[in-house]
This record gives sequence, C-alpha cells and structure tokens, in this order.
Amino acid sequence: MLLMRAIEADARRAGCAVTLARAETRRWSSATFTGARHALAIEAPDSPALEAWLERLPEAELPVRAQLVADLTIAGITREAGVARVAIEALTVGM
Repeated sequence: MLLMRAIEADARRAGCAVTLARAETRRWSSATFTGARHALAIEAPDSPALEAWLERLPEAELPVRAQLVADLTIAGITREAGVARVAIEALTVGM
C-alpha cells in the first residue's frame, strides 16, 4: 500500500518506527474526483518523538505516486505498556 509506505517513511524521518497492524481501503468518488478512503491502524513504541510526529502528521506532505493525500486525521490513540496504537483515516484522490 503506497500510502502506508509514505507514512512509514515520514515516521522514520521523525525518528519513529511504526508497524501496520490493520488496513482497510474502499473506493470513493465525488462529482469531480475519484480515489479511496483508508482506515489504518498502526503500532509504535510510545515516545515524545511519536507524539510530535502524530501532531504534525495531518499536515504532512506525503508523496504517494499518482495520488494526492487530500485529508488525513488521527481518529484515535490508545496507549498500553509502552505501545501506542493509532487509528488513522485518510482520503486519497487520483491526479
């Protein structure tokens, strides 16, 4: 999944190691655009670097070939035993 690769690369640059736990993608379209809605669950060691990265992730420029990340939100975060589980929702549209 191209979006997840872009997220992983962005996390690495921020000093965070993230792992994809779950991914769901479904087609999406409007009157003028086609794309996909993504629901991702990632896991990572909880740290100040992770917190800073998650704070800026919705505004990050994520390069995804032939697509634009039109919207990305952090839908939820749970923390347990030093591990953060993060729900991410995103919309990509074709370019």
